[in-house]
Amino acid sequence: MTRLLVLQPDADDPPARLGEWLTAAGAVLDVVKPYEDPVPDTLDGYQGVVCLGGAMGALDDAVHPWLADVRKLLSHAVSKNVPLLAVCLGAQLLAVATGGQVRRSPQGPEIGVQLVAKRDAASGDPLFNDLPWTPDVLQFHEDEVGFLPPTAVLLASSPKCANQAFRVGDRAYGLQFHIETTPDVVLSWAAGYPEAVEGVRPGVLDPVRLAEGHEDIREVWQPFAERFVRLAAGELTIHRSLPLV
Repeated sequence: MTRLLVLQPDADDPPARLGEWLTAAGAVLDVVKPYEDPVPDTLDGYQGVVCLGGAMGALDDAVHPWLADVRKLLSHAVSKNVPLLAVCLGAQLLAVATGGQVRRSPQGPEIGVQLVAKRDAASGDPLFNDLPWTPDVLQFHEDEVGFLPPTAVLLASSPKCANQAFRVGDRAYGLQFHIETTPDVVLSWAAGYPEAVEGVRPGVLDPVRLAEGHEDIREVWQPFAERFVRLAAGELTIHRSLPLV
């Protein structure tokens, strides 16, 4: 049994489809909501961690003091080499916890179904190697990881946001984008944060377009989620491609 701790920092960003994919791959999920529940001190009994997104900033401790506990646990996961998948705010918390910096995106919000591009370092990575070179993702963020942690490896970028995906150590992954959402979740975010979507191009949030885009996302990222469960279960061999000289 592969038991995963799922940290859900915001009621509006549930595990949704990612939770379904992880469960279908054989994982047992323990969902902890830090705004309601204490964050565990250790990861004893867990083979992996997932940290989801949220509307708050990665350093908004004055309003959300439990963010410090989440960052501490993510740092602990990295130090113990426990497989970690951190999404959007989760990726920003991972970056800050391991020496990176988060900022307001200088080019403005990214919203909607878009493409990111893998970097060369993704070759040989146990989770990213089998992804297409330009996978579909769902963007909905105003902040970004401006500077990666010193030991991080960049795995994917986009023209508007350089640090779309990265790995810290061998098993801790940060995704600036979302893979867990449903069209209804995205539309609820858009309704709740109208100022963030003011400049969005017409049609980006069209329900039909979102539904089609989420099917493209599923085709790419459900196998990725399955590989993460295999990584947590110790079934994936970590192999890195040697740099070209």
